[in-house]
Amino acid sequence: MCLGIPGQVVGMLDGYGDQLALVDVAGERRKVNVGMLPDEHFAPGDWVIIHMGFVVEKTDKAGADAAMAGLELMGRGHGSGDPP
Repeated sequence: MCLGIPGQVVGMLDGYGDQLALVDVAGERRKVNVGMLPDEHFAPGDWVIIHMGFVVEKTDKAGADAAMAGLELMGRGHGSGDPP
């Protein structure tokens, strides 16, 4: 299992072998590589899961929301104090 960050495709970037997308991740735009999913087509509005700068999964809004909820839950840790 890997940690994946959800994001929404803003657009594809020219060049780079058609493998770079501009993705909105929590309000910040990032360049990510879509080359690991060569059979997928990416368009503005698509939701993706990103790991280490690569899109590892195409998803929908519900999947993106579930991924973010999981990340937020893990960020809460063992309580309100510092991690053990």
